[in-house]
Amino acid sequence: MRREQQPTLRRATDDDADAVRDLVAAAYEKYIPLIGRTPLPMLTDYAEAIRTHDVWVLDLSGQIVGVIELIARADHLWVDNVAIQPEWQGHGLGRRLLGHAESEASRLGPGELRLLTNERYLDNIAMYARYGYVETHREPHLGTDLVHFSKHLADAAS
Repeated sequence: MRREQQPTLRRATDDDADAVRDLVAAAYEKYIPLIGRTPLPMLTDYAEAIRTHDVWVLDLSGQIVGVIELIARADHLWVDNVAIQPEWQGHGLGRRLLGHAESEASRLGPGELRLLTNERYLDNIAMYARYGYVETHREPHLGTDLVHFSKHLADAAS
């Protein structure tokens, strides 16, 4: 990987479904032993998600290296999933995708983003806090808690 290479952000197409599924599987595989089950994003039908949700990918010369799935709700934009190909993690691509989600939330009008992560994904929890997300509540789910976050864009100039 060369740093001067920058992936292009584009809307996912039907042809991307398999690559998105494979990327998500690679990104979340490390969490299986941590939570003792298959992470929720690995169970998603990405062909259906691309048809029904706002799915964006980071494309580097035909290789998808990042994905974000957004769902517009009445009062917020839900970030259903953010995943980065493991060898590209730590290069700011997740932050870039979340920045795109913030732009979409502002453009669409709700001015608020919401998402969740697992309580055992400590790096993700710390990252969301760094990016201005605030924990709102926890929800028990199959032996662990899902940690819900919100970010009001008027409150955070990041």
